[in-house]
Amino acid sequence: MADQATGLNVIGKPYPKKDARIKVTGECKFAADLVVPGMLHGKMLRSPHAHARILGIDTSRAERLPGVKAVITGKDFPGITYGNFIHTRDYLPLALDRVRYIGEEVAAVAAIDEDMAYEGLDLIEVEYEPLRAVFGPEEAMKEGAPLLYDDKPNNISSKSEWAFGDVEKGFEASYLIKEETFETQAIKHGMLETHTCIGYWDATDRITLEACKQSPYTAWRQLAMGLGVPPSKIRMKQTFVGAGNSGGKQEALPMDFAAVMLSKKTGRPVKISHTMEEVLLMGHMRHPYKIRLKLGVDKEGLIQALDCFAIADGGAHSSIGQLSIYLISAFMMMAYKIPNARYRGYRVYTNKSFCGALRGHCAPQINFALEGLMDEIAQELGMDPLDIRKRNAMTPGYEAPNGFKITTCGLREALDKAREMSGWDEKRGKLPKYRGIGVASTGFISGSNIMGMSACSAMLKVLEDGTVALQSGATDVGQGCDTVLPMIVAEVLGIEPDDVSFALIDSDLTPMDGGTWSSRVTFYAGNAAKMAALDAKRQLGRVAAEVFDVKEEDLIFKHRQVSVKNDPEQSMDFARLVRYCQNRKGMTIMGRGYYNAPVGNLDFSKGTGNFSAAYSYYAQVCEVEVDPETGLVDICNMWMAHDGGRELNPMLVRGQLIGSTVMHVGQALFEQLIRDEKGNTFNTSFRDYKMPTFKDIPGSQELFSLEIPDPEGPFGAKEAGEGASAPVLASIANAVSDAVGTRFRRLPIIPEEVLKAIKGKSR
Repeated sequence: MADQATGLNVIGKPYPKKDARIKVTGECKFAADLVVPGMLHGKMLRSPHAHARILGIDTSRAERLPGVKAVITGKDFPGITYGNFIHTRDYLPLALDRVRYIGEEVAAVAAIDEDMAYEGLDLIEVEYEPLRAVFGPEEAMKEGAPLLYDDKPNNISSKSEWAFGDVEKGFEASYLIKEETFETQAIKHGMLETHTCIGYWDATDRITLEACKQSPYTAWRQLAMGLGVPPSKIRMKQTFVGAGNSGGKQEALPMDFAAVMLSKKTGRPVKISHTMEEVLLMGHMRHPYKIRLKLGVDKEGLIQALDCFAIADGGAHSSIGQLSIYLISAFMMMAYKIPNARYRGYRVYTNKSFCGALRGHCAPQINFALEGLMDEIAQELGMDPLDIRKRNAMTPGYEAPNGFKITTCGLREALDKAREMSGWDEKRGKLPKYRGIGVASTGFISGSNIMGMSACSAMLKVLEDGTVALQSGATDVGQGCDTVLPMIVAEVLGIEPDDVSFALIDSDLTPMDGGTWSSRVTFYAGNAAKMAALDAKRQLGRVAAEVFDVKEEDLIFKHRQVSVKNDPEQSMDFARLVRYCQNRKGMTIMGRGYYNAPVGNLDFSKGTGNFSAAYSYYAQVCEVEVDPETGLVDICNMWMAHDGGRELNPMLVRGQLIGSTVMHVGQALFEQLIRDEKGNTFNTSFRDYKMPTFKDIPGSQELFSLEIPDPEGPFGAKEAGEGASAPVLASIANAVSDAVGTRFRRLPIIPEEVLKAIKGKSR
């Protein structure tokens, strides 16, 4: 039945994911499951040095090994760097003259099986000249530090510097000024599916890459760039993705280049799969940040000025770092009204595996710092931490000094709801010893226009039986666009989501798209799918209006029927109308739609521009209990109220909110990459790299959606899910600080640090 309040039949209902059944039954074929005739197996040779010059590579012994069909090095490629932004392109398919971190790829082998490929790797001889390495960003910025790239002084790969308002006057007008430094660590995506691809370079010089990519067209473009061939020569086919966590499978990797080049040499398809050790050893990972914040407020707790200095350890390559260093400043300005602000951010090269995007992309790091400092200021003012946030919260219609234009905004309402759900007033300052409660709030974007292929497009074909084949360039990495986009189409055409199929990306067939990043898919691809459905509906409506002899606006598309308003006797099955169009009119009904948000372009270096067409908001309260004997932190309860616009599929939204929360419990309390002073990574297996398990899930999670429809979003939707990652670190840290009585400004909050704090307080 239709929702009486909205008139919607499909939107707002909890449809299960379309691929759920084949995934739980094991029928789903991931990239590692694929086998093609004549396929060879490839393996990558990696550098044992953090920084070294390559003096020579001898592949002759490997080439003579029976079963080895080809060996390649960096010299087999044209030597063209590739990457996301023109001025930061520093990737090479394989290292040419220098390696910059332990694990960097220097050669590859294709053989009849994996064991033979490994044997071939053992026979490749590489002569290195070790160079002085640098592992800390502050050390790397010093004069005289070894440079990773000769054209990057002080090893600065990207920077963003800006100021809005009058910061010094803002601090002069402040009643209380607080300045502290916060540090976050490097973590990995932790996806269960490792990177896998199959490359084929055929006799017509056409290249096909089949791979588990979350942004296939990004990889498609980068592959063309690094190979020096036109994109039209490349066919990118997406497989089902076993999680990507916003960034881990976004770009082209050396394995992709190696697979197609080995195929060119052998004339056979080549499959390369990373081991989990390789995934944990190499990039991508979350940027570790050192953030110094200075915050000034008046007697009422209203923010007068904010100054932020941030240094990011970017590792050996730029990846998407120009965006990353800007994002700290963007998310700093997203939740609260800050009239005067200054930001200086530097992303620095070091001889470690490189950093890129990861779910929440820099929002959790700055939120950890800003929300911690807000708590400290509230404490010194004698204010309720929740109240100080509400006083400074964004409101609808506000335009921030950096250009963010807030449309719908329910942050104050979310804070009120979080207070109510958690019993905040009954618990704050009244909990037993070693039990604490903390709050954090945040804003997040609903997609952004930041680089090439920011727009989304969709095409659909209405088939004779009344079903619809939807093609979008959007990628499902578990978030549910394979279900939500068909729901949008079904709502427009008056059919059911099961009537709409969703195709995996094939660059020869599906429309171009930026992929899954920046929480853009529902907002951007959803609007494109809606427009494509409306296009098809108009074509069908013209014919139906002719058949019924009525105006098009008098038609109703619902319940797989097309009928005349106020005259239900005049109706026909949706499928029958489609057949009439095809058989009587010779029409094939195909809809087309595209969407790009009306926000203009951002200037990363100056920090100006409207980031998104709509902003979502979250308020989270966390309650913890600390064991004074072991220092272990138990998350007892979490409450989250969020403004994500209208929920298109409440069940999938809930899954995303819970997933974001649980994932970031790890970064808050125990997850980190452990390296020695030479750059070796110690925890390169899931046995040693600790991630949240079922036992670490909060004892109780209560979620509430404000359901404030946004006029720009498809059927009123905004971002819902990725933004939920942003307040988790801060709410946990604030709760642990409340329980122990000591502020924690460095992550993860491991038991040893908790015990030190407890013992320090007891002395």
